[in-house]
Amino acid sequence: SPKILEQLVQLGVLWRPDPQSELRLKSAVRTLLEGSLQDERNRTINANIGASLASLKTLAEHYKESLHYNKYNEAAAYMSDLTEHVYQLSESLSNSVRVMFSRINNEFGYVSSVDAKIRENELAQGQVTDLLSQLECFRFDELSEIAGSNRELRHLLVVSLQQRFSKAAQELSVVQARLLDLLGRFREFRGRTRLLKGYLLHMEQQPDFVPGNYANLTHVPVLFNQTASIIKPASVDVNSVEHEEDYHSMVASLSHIHKRQGQQEAENKQQDIDVTEQSTVALEKDPLQAAVEEYFCDVIDSGQPKTALTYYQEKALSFDKEVWIYQVIGGYQALADQEKQFFALDPHGENDKTYTGNFYINDITLGLR
Repeated sequence: SPKILEQLVQLGVLWRPDPQSELRLKSAVRTLLEGSLQDERNRTINANIGASLASLKTLAEHYKESLHYNKYNEAAAYMSDLTEHVYQLSESLSNSVRVMFSRINNEFGYVSSVDAKIRENELAQGQVTDLLSQLECFRFDELSEIAGSNRELRHLLVVSLQQRFSKAAQELSVVQARLLDLLGRFREFRGRTRLLKGYLLHMEQQPDFVPGNYANLTHVPVLFNQTASIIKPASVDVNSVEHEEDYHSMVASLSHIHKRQGQQEAENKQQDIDVTEQSTVALEKDPLQAAVEEYFCDVIDSGQPKTALTYYQEKALSFDKEVWIYQVIGGYQALADQEKQFFALDPHGENDKTYTGNFYINDITLGLR
């Protein structure tokens, strides 16, 4: 009855490969009925996919030959055998992956020691490697050529097998990753167990052993040195070039606050208003600025480039040399863009030997373009 069949499907005795296919016996039940023995520990994996594919190709050729000679009864028998072989191969792949997952989920619970679990894990990894190498035996271009234009053969040899192949390959990659992760956990557990056993043995041999104060040691053993390192004493390095911009901004803000406070105090003071007639203020140029303008005019009159220090020595100027060079640069920068086009300013200097990115200007050449 349909109810009994549904119960057999739920119990795993029967299965349906496709929604349109008929119910079939599970491979394990069929093997049991045939009298074969099954490994109670699920450690046996059938990885002989190459032989199964060879049988499929042979049966497909028999089926095509029977159709060619109009032997339909033989063709039907070959098709039945071929269908059984395809579904058996698909179920074998599914069963192999299922066995692998069951062994991983219970962490090889059928063995007791950690070393035995590691050996079982290595055995399972070898079986997964064999299965992956066996999957390389699938040549769907050859199977497609064998099937030809026959719809039933293409459905069995190409569509069904390719779907099962893709699913098995993905599941085996997941199994392989989980086996590696499980192997790492087993080895870590074995290392900790050995450490604990060694410590217990040491305590049995030396009952009066007292652990030392490892915090006072200069060189702490790696086993106990697991805490994060303490931050070393630090202080502000005003000579650090990396923090130069931050220092400038801090100093500028401080001076700005000082000026602002002074300005507020000055505004708060009472001021007397002088209503007398203001005298005329005569604006005189700064001597340094006037000397810079004369330097520019001298370059224009001569038409030849001249360095700032050369002009400084010729005119026997009394200004500081560094201030003189800075004023020349400032005078050039103060020119309008149209006037700058007529002059060429080339600095002379050298890079700092200690800090990169610092260029010291020793002299400046001013010329006409």
